[in-house]
Amino acid sequence: MPESVRTRCVPVPLARVQITGGFWGPRQEVNRKVTIPAIYRQCKQTGRIDAWKLDWKPGQPNPPHKFYDSDVAKWLEAVGHSLATHPDPRLEALADGVIELIARAQQPDGYLNTYFTVVEPDKRWKNLRDNHELYCAGHLIEAAVAYYQATGKRRLLDVLCRYADLIDATFGREAGKKRGYPGHEEIELALVKLYRTTGERRYLQLAKYFVDERGRQPHYYDIEARARGEDTNLRWWRETYGENFYRALQAHLPVRQQKTAEGHAVRAMYLYTAMADLAAETGDRSLLAACKRLWRNVTERRMYITGGVGASGRGERFTFDYDLPNETAYAETCAAIGLVFWAQRMLRLEPDARYADVMERALYNGVLSGVSLDGARFFYTNPLAMYPAAAPYSGKHLEPIRQEWFPCACCPPNIARLIASLGLYLYSEAPKTAYVHLYATSRAELDIGGRVVTLEQETQYPWTGQVRIVVHPERAWRFTLALKIPGWSRRVRCRVNGHLRNLYSLTRRGYAHIQRAWAPGDVVELDFALPVERIEAHPRVRMNCGRIALQRGPLVYCLEEIDNGPDLRDIVLPRGIPLQARFEPRLLGGVVVIEGQGCRRTWEGWRNILYRPAGSRYRPVAVRAVPYYTWGNRRPGEMLLWVREG
Repeated sequence: MPESVRTRCVPVPLARVQITGGFWGPRQEVNRKVTIPAIYRQCKQTGRIDAWKLDWKPGQPNPPHKFYDSDVAKWLEAVGHSLATHPDPRLEALADGVIELIARAQQPDGYLNTYFTVVEPDKRWKNLRDNHELYCAGHLIEAAVAYYQATGKRRLLDVLCRYADLIDATFGREAGKKRGYPGHEEIELALVKLYRTTGERRYLQLAKYFVDERGRQPHYYDIEARARGEDTNLRWWRETYGENFYRALQAHLPVRQQKTAEGHAVRAMYLYTAMADLAAETGDRSLLAACKRLWRNVTERRMYITGGVGASGRGERFTFDYDLPNETAYAETCAAIGLVFWAQRMLRLEPDARYADVMERALYNGVLSGVSLDGARFFYTNPLAMYPAAAPYSGKHLEPIRQEWFPCACCPPNIARLIASLGLYLYSEAPKTAYVHLYATSRAELDIGGRVVTLEQETQYPWTGQVRIVVHPERAWRFTLALKIPGWSRRVRCRVNGHLRNLYSLTRRGYAHIQRAWAPGDVVELDFALPVERIEAHPRVRMNCGRIALQRGPLVYCLEEIDNGPDLRDIVLPRGIPLQARFEPRLLGGVVVIEGQGCRRTWEGWRNILYRPAGSRYRPVAVRAVPYYTWGNRRPGEMLLWVREG
């Protein structure tokens, strides 16, 4: 047996956390009132919901697609998370109707997939590499768990337990079973959730099988391709990923031997999340070691400053260390969401601020940029520079304007379910410690050693660095309050009941551990300095040599054409010029902007000339930067994150 991994802390259940205002409260309200209804309408209009009626016939238009089921499932999961904190009888009734359609679509043996029931019923489980049967099953399982936890209704949960039982009877190493595993990971982490909800250990063992089997030889994808009579090395896979196209699927090696993040970024994030989950549940230190090794590779060499991951649109993939192009960055919204999932699971294993810092970076930048401020439009990809005239020539994945929907619509319902479930990421509880990972106006009830401790946060973070936490134990007793000190923080002041506390000696792995006999009504006040910082990239990130990014607290900033005029790449921020932060209550819903004086070349003498000897004159210009997550909410135009420094 592997040496045990002890789970250090667990997230506080969603029903016990209320985000009550501040930065995230209005965003959850928009998600609840605009985004979730908009996604339902799109699922209805595009046939995703009606596909569950199973009434499509060959020759009719708009057949169900192989991944339609997952979009509806993520919408249902978002509804479940929303109902957990904001009961809504009308929304619940709407979801119940969709759930009934899904339940009636289940086949006698438990199978549940619209495409392979009515479009290609003879191809069930024939192509795990390219098709999305197990991926869709995973999202349906997550929806069932979320809906059951919010409402107590078992209808969807029972349906998905039957489906999980069928999958368990179909796949595995036992005689008569298929030795397959998903091409697109997702079901692995979903099965862990199902195990935690039902207590049925077979689901945990099935998740472990799918993870352990990945990358073993002979490759199952070759076995199933030969059974279909196909070439095992299809041209598209070779052209996109090279001869070893198994990297695209994180199947080039068994997971414990993988050292670098490879292939499709979303798939990788879901796999690593499941690996961390399994390490927590099975005590497998080899899985934890693999997670930590891959974490370092992603966050130290392959992650954008926004928390985006996946550099190339060709295969939606990781490429190589320090390859982080800006204008052609893929950085899919789903991938940043997956990074948040993974970070939370790593925090469960090791309360270390390096995980919480990445989680925060991705949430405020790479995730939140994926949805418009009004909640109705989305980015699938999140480049770090945009020149609209070049978009048609740079790849079809570049989107200078937010879209209401996509043919492959994984991102909108994904961001809806994450924002609805944000309370899961703020706090964790352990037998003797209450952890605060993110600062947001909220109220949470934590179980600390069998005793209830209520924490109430008030803050305008990230616009200001002041955080006030009122501690309400059910009675006075001694425990530890562990407060994350963000990695970007250069100075923090802490007061407990008005008295200054020196956090230096109390801080371990980025958390200040304040241990004392807490009494009802005790107050902790934090004050993080929020200077504007110039950030530079590693010298090997060749795209950013000689450029800087602006950051204030967890927020990364960018320039937009609407504020600074065209040709943003010609703007220079001289070293040493002061940069001021100022709150603009009427801009973009109320944001802190960064302003200063830069310079740019004049256009004198450039008429009818493409090149000339250097010697241009520069003129001063006012420069304004806005939070990256807000870009693309006004009129279309250029955007630039990494700015020339002179």
